[in-house]
Amino acid sequence: QVHLAESGGGLVQAGGSLRLSCAASGLTFRNYHMGWFRQAPGKDREFVGTSSRPGSGGSLYYTESVKGRFTISRDNANKMVYLQMNSLKPEDTAVYYCSASTVALSGIRQSEMYQHWGQGTQVTVSS
Repeated sequence: QVHLAESGGGLVQAGGSLRLSCAASGLTFRNYHMGWFRQAPGKDREFVGTSSRPGSGGSLYYTESVKGRFTISRDNANKMVYLQMNSLKPEDTAVYYCSASTVALSGIRQSEMYQHWGQGTQVTVSS
C-alpha cells in the first residue's frame, strides 16, 4: 500500500524559511514523478511544483509564484522528497500536500494526474 507522509510545516514569519519533507513507502519511488500542491482556505488545490522521475530526466517544474523561492529535491535511495521554501509570504499560507504520479509526461500540473496523496501539513506565514 502506497503511503506518503508530509512533515515540517509550522508557523513562520514573512521572509522566513521552512523545509517540508515527504516520506514515501509502498512504491517504487524512482518510477514516480513527485509533486507538491497546496490548498488555502476557501480555494482550490494549487500546483506548487514537481520533480520528474529519474528516468524522465529528473527535471523540476514550478508554478510562477514560487519560482526563485521554492526548491524541490528528492532522495531516491531513501524515498524522500523535499520542498525548501524561502522568502515566505503570507499568501503562501496553506496546507501543503505531497503527491506521486506515474503518468508518462513530466511536469504535470493537474492534481487529477497524481494517483497518491499525503495527508498534508499546515504552513502558516504571519505578516
